[in-house]
Amino acid sequence: MKTVLILYYSRHGSVAKMAQQLARGVESVPDSVAILRTVPEVSEICEAVADSIPDNGAPYVTLEDLKACDALALGSPGRFGNMAAPLKHFLEKTSSLWLSGSLVGKPAGVFTSTSSLHGGQESTLLSMMLPLLHHGMLITGLPYAEADLISTQSGGTPIASHVAGSDNSRPLTDEERRLCSALGKRLAQLAHKL
Repeated sequence: MKTVLILYYSRHGSVAKMAQQLARGVESVPDSVAILRTVPEVSEICEAVADSIPDNGAPYVTLEDLKACDALALGSPGRFGNMAAPLKHFLEKTSSLWLSGSLVGKPAGVFTSTSSLHGGQESTLLSMMLPLLHHGMLITGLPYAEADLISTQSGGTPIASHVAGSDNSRPLTDEERRLCSALGKRLAQLAHKL
């Protein structure tokens, strides 16, 4: 059984919906399981007094979740062309995994949602790739054999992306759902091959 960790931060729900589609793609591959995890908010409240379990949605990720996975999908909304602070905050605490080489050679992919088509999707995706490259992970995107990359009017990158609208009310399009699923499937297949 190969495990694909789908680690994301989602403030308004779009990235969480994308994560669910990735999970469907992962689990379409025999002997593959998707594990959905999120990160807590970063706030001025001391971490020691914040709840350790979220009120709803996926459980919070641990370093052990990351160490144990066979592949990783990392998702974040775009924040001024960068990943959201809560996700970056967690990644900055992964030095022990970097020192031990725990993630070296594992496949990884990234996904994002922004308010507008020109909301910095590709720079957000790149910002998520950098720590993964430092960990020695093998970054994958979606090949243009995925016909939806040519026809989508909402995404816009060769990686799974979504345009949520300025009020975050736009649902995932059919193309976006299929591309998310395709990325999940690709990560699971690569985990088996590697």
